[in-house]
Amino acid sequence: MIFQWLDERLELKKFKEKFLTKTFPTHPSFLFGEIALFSFINLVVTGIFLGLLYEPSIKDVSLFGAMVPAAYASVVRIDLLPFGMIIRRIHHWSAMIMIASIMIHLGRVYFTSAYRKPREINWLIGLILLAVTILAGFTGYLLPYSEFSVTATSIAYFIAKSVPWVGGWIARFLFAGTFPAPGTIPRFFFLHVMLIPALLMSLIGLHLLILMQQKHTEPAANKKRKEALGGRKLIGIPVWPEQSFISISLYCFLLSVVVLMATYIPLNPVEQYGPPSVSTPLVRPDWYLLPIYGFLKLIPGTFSFTLAGGKFSPETLGGVIFPGILGLLLAAIPFLDRARDPQHYIRSPLHRPVMTSLGLAVATFIFMCAVAGYIDVLHIAPQVMAIYIGIATVGVWLVSYLLLHFRRAKKGYDVET
Repeated sequence: MIFQWLDERLELKKFKEKFLTKTFPTHPSFLFGEIALFSFINLVVTGIFLGLLYEPSIKDVSLFGAMVPAAYASVVRIDLLPFGMIIRRIHHWSAMIMIASIMIHLGRVYFTSAYRKPREINWLIGLILLAVTILAGFTGYLLPYSEFSVTATSIAYFIAKSVPWVGGWIARFLFAGTFPAPGTIPRFFFLHVMLIPALLMSLIGLHLLILMQQKHTEPAANKKRKEALGGRKLIGIPVWPEQSFISISLYCFLLSVVVLMATYIPLNPVEQYGPPSVSTPLVRPDWYLLPIYGFLKLIPGTFSFTLAGGKFSPETLGGVIFPGILGLLLAAIPFLDRARDPQHYIRSPLHRPVMTSLGLAVATFIFMCAVAGYIDVLHIAPQVMAIYIGIATVGVWLVSYLLLHFRRAKKGYDVET
C-alpha cells in the first residue's frame, strides 16, 4: 500500500528498472571506490558529532585551572566524553583510509588504461577528488590547535607564502591573516566542515553519474565471452540484490576495522603536546604529505633566486612547483596515451611495458621522497638521499620495462600504441 502510494508519485518501478538492474563488475579491485565512499560516510557521521561539540575559536577559556585556547579545550573535553576519543579516532582513520583507497583506485585505473576515451573526464574528476580529500585532511589537522598541529600547519603557511608574486595575498586569504591569526581557526573550520564536504559530495555525485552513463570497463576476456553469447550486455552482477549485499557486508567489515584501529592505535595526544607555545616540536606531516615534506628536505636551504620580481625559495620548489608538476602530469595522462576509438575493456599492465614501467618509476620516486622525510632519523645526507632516489627511480623503470618488453616479445602480444 505504501509502496503503491509512493510509486504513483515517484515512479519507483522505473527507478528500479533503470538503476537497480545496473551491472556491477565482480573483480574485487573495483571495491576500492566503494571503500572511499563508505569512508566518506563515516567522516560525515562522526564529523556531525564532533562539530556539535567543537568550538572554533582561540579565545582563552579555563581548562583544569589553566587558561588555554577554546579550540584546544573543546577537543580535550571531547576526548573525556564517553566514546568521544573513539569517535575522534574513527574520524581520523576514516580520512586516512579514504585517501589511501582513492589512490589505489586511481592506480588501478592507470595500470589498466581505464582512463582512455571516453573516460578522460572521470579520470580528471578522480584526481580532483584526491586533491580535495587531501585538502580536507589538511584543514582538519589544525583544528585541535595543539602545539603539534600549529607547528605542522605553519609549514603550509610558509609554502603558501612562497608562491611567487601572489604568495602573500594567498597566505593571508587562506589563513585569515598572518598565521596564527585569530581568524585562522574559524576559516579552517568553515572550509573543513562546510565548503569541502559540499564540494566532495558534488564531485562524488558527478563521478557516479558519469560512471552510470558510460558503464564500467571490463576485462578483455569478457569480450570473447560476449561474442560467444552473441550480445553486448555488460558481464557482472546486478546492483540489487547481489551487489547491494556485498556492499553492505563490505561496509560492516570496513567499520569493524576502523573501530579496531580507533581502539588500539592512538592519535597525536593533544593533552601531551598542550596548547601552542613558543617551543617548536619536531613534527612530520601525515603519510600522504610526506613526499612533499621529504622533497623539501632535499633542497638546500640557500636555494633562492628572483625572476621577474618573483622570489623562488626552497618552499616554492618543493611545496608549489613539485606537486604542481606532478598534478599536471597525472592530468595529462589520458591525452598523452589517448585512443581514437572508445575503449571499454581494460588492458593488463603486463601487456603495457611503457606505461606500466613509467607508473612504477613515478610511484618509486614518490615513495623515496616520503622516505627522505626521515633522513634526520636515518642519518643520511640530503645529497646522498637524492642519489638514492635517482638510482631507485631509474632502476625500477629500466628493470620493469625490460622485463615486460621481453615478456611481450616472447608471448607475441600486439605492439603497444
